[in-house]
Amino acid sequence: MFGIPGKQAVTLTPAAATQIARLMTKQGSKGLRIGIKKGGCAGMEYTMDYVSEVNPMDETVEQDGARVMIAPMAQMFLFGTVIDYETSLLEAGFKFRNPNVAEACGCGESIKFKDAGAAA
Repeated sequence: MFGIPGKQAVTLTPAAATQIARLMTKQGSKGLRIGIKKGGCAGMEYTMDYVSEVNPMDETVEQDGARVMIAPMAQMFLFGTVIDYETSLLEAGFKFRNPNVAEACGCGESIKFKDAGAAA
């Protein structure tokens, strides 16, 4: 929808692809659907949900056995994002390295996009 022909909307690191493929197998899902919703102290939040069917309106990224679907309204906000999966002594989770983010809250759960007012 908002992509560039021949270029994936998002890129998965090997760690993220491995974790997504593992979750798909464990949950018996067709993949993870990524979206954006209003919320949090910076204004927007990422969403991730298991999906049982691929929506033809979603942008689909497949890599190393992992499948990620991007909701249509989130595509313009996520284009160019690298999704990683990091583990540390205290936590483990997906990290979004998104070039479209202008600022994020201290906890990292909430984001504000560049020109979000113009895009909405």
